[in-house]
Amino acid sequence: MKGTRGPTLSQAFDEMRFGADRTLNLRTHHPSREQAVRRAENWLRERQMSGAQEALVITGRGNNSPDGVSVVREAIAQLLASLRRRGVLAGVIEHSPGSFVVSFAKLTAVRDAPQRARNPHEPPPRDPAALAALEPETRAVLRRLAKRAIEELGVEATASFVELEMLAQFGAAATGVPEGPGREQRLREVLDATLREYDDR
Repeated sequence: MKGTRGPTLSQAFDEMRFGADRTLNLRTHHPSREQAVRRAENWLRERQMSGAQEALVITGRGNNSPDGVSVVREAIAQLLASLRRRGVLAGVIEHSPGSFVVSFAKLTAVRDAPQRARNPHEPPPRDPAALAALEPETRAVLRRLAKRAIEELGVEATASFVELEMLAQFGAAATGVPEGPGREQRLREVLDATLREYDDR
């Protein structure tokens, strides 16, 4: 009985602290390294967009892995470090040998992250034609966000400066919105959330 009390109590505390919405358990479906990384990145970006403060990522210890080293755990540790550099996460703490607690950065941090670190696979769109394909409502939110960001810098919001900032904000936001149905609506939600962060300062 003593041998099981510790882990059970620890799990109970984790459930109370994080709940199902802020817990990602990668042990459930035994994903491959690539599947785990893809799922974790999408999930973490969605939690950042929703305004979560922290989350629990469970990878498992790797007791049944070769040499007792979890391939998934190592891959997730690398992913979390990368997401910190790209402005998605503010902090990463090893919660247990098989889990991490992450805290989320503000959405404005994605915009401020070094360009090369935001998305190592695909550079953000830079062609103004990409903005012309957006719905008018999305472009309007993007313009408001660009002007607000320029105000923070204390410089004049000239037309060319606003256009450049719109492209930069679009590129930063687009990296956190994966392909799929309703992508533009989700993009607008990210832009709205970022604008609120500026207004709350």
